[in-house]
Amino acid sequence: QGLGTKEWREFGRTEVIDNTLNPDFVRKFVLDFFFEEKQNLRFDVYNVDTKSSNFSKHDFLGQTFCTLGEIIGSLGSRLDRMLSVILGTQRAAIRSSRTVQSCFGIPGKKCGTIIFAAEELSNCRDIATMQFCANKLDKKDFFGKSDPFLVFYRSNEDGTFTICHKTEMIKNNLNPIWQPFTIPVRALCNGDYDRTVKVDVYDWDRDGSHDFIGEFTTSYRELSRGQNQFNVYEVLNPKKKGKKKKYINSGTVTLLSFKAESEYTFVDFIRGGTQLNFTVAIDFTASNGNPSQPTSLHYMSPYQMNMYAMALKAVGEIIQDYDSDKLFPAYGFGAKLPPDGKISHAFPLNSNPENPNCMGIDGVLEAYFQSLRMVQLYGPTNFAPVISQVARVFHSEVTDGSQYFVLLMITDGVISDMIQTKESVVNASSLPMSIIIVGVGPAEFDAMEELDGDNVRVSSRGRVAERDIVQFVPFRDYIDRSGNQVLSMARLAKDVLAEIPEQLLSFMKSRGIEPRPLVPATSDSASVST
Repeated sequence: QGLGTKEWREFGRTEVIDNTLNPDFVRKFVLDFFFEEKQNLRFDVYNVDTKSSNFSKHDFLGQTFCTLGEIIGSLGSRLDRMLSVILGTQRAAIRSSRTVQSCFGIPGKKCGTIIFAAEELSNCRDIATMQFCANKLDKKDFFGKSDPFLVFYRSNEDGTFTICHKTEMIKNNLNPIWQPFTIPVRALCNGDYDRTVKVDVYDWDRDGSHDFIGEFTTSYRELSRGQNQFNVYEVLNPKKKGKKKKYINSGTVTLLSFKAESEYTFVDFIRGGTQLNFTVAIDFTASNGNPSQPTSLHYMSPYQMNMYAMALKAVGEIIQDYDSDKLFPAYGFGAKLPPDGKISHAFPLNSNPENPNCMGIDGVLEAYFQSLRMVQLYGPTNFAPVISQVARVFHSEVTDGSQYFVLLMITDGVISDMIQTKESVVNASSLPMSIIIVGVGPAEFDAMEELDGDNVRVSSRGRVAERDIVQFVPFRDYIDRSGNQVLSMARLAKDVLAEIPEQLLSFMKSRGIEPRPLVPATSDSASVST
């Protein structure tokens, strides 16, 4: 199913196996897997009567729906699903007079089982370590030289680009040498060695409005040749090139070194049983506005979800595929609680301090809406209490690689306790944990850049965070102009979740944890590989 649409397109068909109710299909289908996307799949099963490729000439036996994440997130990446005839899809069943199965043509009736097994292709295990330097970059700062950093983008099938890596910023230097960095080949080019890799060069600004210096393109195949005359790239700024006849370039970027090797992947850990545990924390401060008013960011419209609900659902619906029990702790912060009006910065949305778990994403949404009716929005916007509260729970859990924790924080304003929040992030960076912060509403979120350690790692009291575990985005950057909420949510999830696999791997590697061996599933049923 297309991203943000309801349109289905055929991807492929298995071979036909004659005269059996327990077919074991051999043909495999290679799909691009993106953890950060909800990749909806539909499987239709037919009884073939003729050599025609037209479905209407055959008997429809049933169908099932799932996501690619559900298959990979299942134990051993093996998923069993019941087939059923869904109303509106049994065209062939209505047409045919023959009885193929007892359930034939009866909407909602179960029609057997389909089994999926997923395995990762070997080239997805490769990781590349490379280092770059630049020479004579354009000066962008009025009172000093530029503070340059590089942003790498993977090209997608539809011609768009997705960020896959940012280097650190080098202060006040037009001839910077960046630190070596390691990136999975899948993230850089999705296994296609000739796919375009675009690199933007920016001058870093504290307020987040980084100045564009220029860009160049390359490919994994070119980079894999290592340091040579062909891996010196001209940095070009299209606007300057169009305005200045004598414009040559805005500097050059050179590949200093390149090394490729194989390593454990995110899928290795998921297949080995590593569970992703999802926790939510929602901002209940008064700056959100009165929830009963349409101008409030917490307004519960009968016609559409507010931004809090959209962000929660967008991220949660993807992560839940990798969490077997579907129990999600959910907290609020910045509100006065009944009956005594005490201010809390880490209260359970379900009002149960002993067990803050909600059943599924729908359960979290229900608890969120219920809390809005009970508590009084207040303040200030303190992050540290809820991060520390969640980290304490994580710290008491196992840290052997069997679990990894993702905390989603949704807020409308500027953090009031930045010093304490930095300390909480530094402490949490040694745990199997990632923090996603989504800013909703029109506020300025400049300070959030300090927590997102893409350029400068978070530090507190002389201690630097062990890993980069925070990803911040403002929701307004992802809202579809046509009002398509599904597309807005898909865009948001794609960006905020993109770093989770690498953050999980960085923790596992830092602790020397290897994936658990895959336990082979046994079944008397047939299987379908996808």
